[in-house]
Amino acid sequence: MFGFALPATTAGSTHPGPLSRAEAFARAQALTALGRKMFFDPSLSASGKQACSSCHDPNHAFGPASAAPVEMGGPNLDRPGQRAVPSLRYLQAAPAFTEHFYDSEDEGDESVDNGPTGGLTWDGRADRGQEQAKIPLLSPFEMANKDEGAVVAALRKAAYAQEFKAAFGDDVFERPGDAFDAAAEALGTFEQSSADFYPYSSRYDAFLAGKATLSAQELRGRAVFEDEAKGNCASCHLSRPSNNGEPPQFTDYGLIAIGVPRNAAIPANADPSYVDLGLCGPLRTDFKGHAEYCGLFKTPTLRNVALRRSFFHNGYFHTLRDAVAFYASRDTDPGRWYPKSADGTINQYDDLPRAYRGNLNTDPPFNGRKPGDRPALTDAEIDDIVAFLGTLTDADQAGH
Repeated sequence: MFGFALPATTAGSTHPGPLSRAEAFARAQALTALGRKMFFDPSLSASGKQACSSCHDPNHAFGPASAAPVEMGGPNLDRPGQRAVPSLRYLQAAPAFTEHFYDSEDEGDESVDNGPTGGLTWDGRADRGQEQAKIPLLSPFEMANKDEGAVVAALRKAAYAQEFKAAFGDDVFERPGDAFDAAAEALGTFEQSSADFYPYSSRYDAFLAGKATLSAQELRGRAVFEDEAKGNCASCHLSRPSNNGEPPQFTDYGLIAIGVPRNAAIPANADPSYVDLGLCGPLRTDFKGHAEYCGLFKTPTLRNVALRRSFFHNGYFHTLRDAVAFYASRDTDPGRWYPKSADGTINQYDDLPRAYRGNLNTDPPFNGRKPGDRPALTDAEIDDIVAFLGTLTDADQAGH
């Protein structure tokens, strides 16, 4: 199995008793190895053909390899998802979801309420990796297991079943609820492994450490990215090391409404009454009816963003340049991004009902700009930002 004995588990529990530091390290290593096997195992899906890695490809920074806005799943792999698949890299520092986040690093003023922040998935509804791991296992349009027992039945037959029992107890499969929780724990532990999920090996990391240089264009892009009157990207995608020296995460983990155009390529959107409102539903249900949260989606990290082939929660954009340009001219040239209504008027913010448009972000580069105004960024500055974002690709992803 792992080459060492795991601490004995307590009867009726999936967790061992108190561990020494060495035992805790050994257990984490064992769960990482077990979670890795599970992550690449298609037998854990109802179809028998879809593993976690099918959508979270390690060769694409644990994001999707395809340019499709959503992936197919379900028992027959014929059910489309409803949102773009995010990368699983650099989620280890995401705080638990809170409606009111007070950032001690926000200009030293801990009284500033940054609003809804944290959690995992596009709507922040899972606080930890093991909670997030349960979602695709049971989602009808993802791995589509009918219940926890179906997952446990697949685990019982897996080639690594003995390793699973060594980690969680010989009788773990007799306790389906505990076994399902154990499976999620193993997956969550694997997704915390630094070499796979947060290597901090990009050229920008090397630049911050004084071990690499950026080109003149990349340096210009960084400056515009951080300029509060220009791109202002760093206001949400933090680009500087934290006060404790932790490398920049390129996200503040906040949830924000930016009015991405409706994507007709998502089958769910064929129903004109269907609207994905992020934090207030439909996939997240605890804030249903909270109008102030409608249209808010998680700010993703921009690490490895140059590898993506679709962008934002609905995969509407397919080039990084268009994604950046949208910020620059969403309000100054809406006809470039939004469709026209039957009367010829531009249907701006067409995927956000009018009642919720007060939630739209209006900070720079938006900040009150209107159709016909000069955009916040020139074409050259957009190109510079895109060049800078290319420096955020991890070393192991180069060439993919």
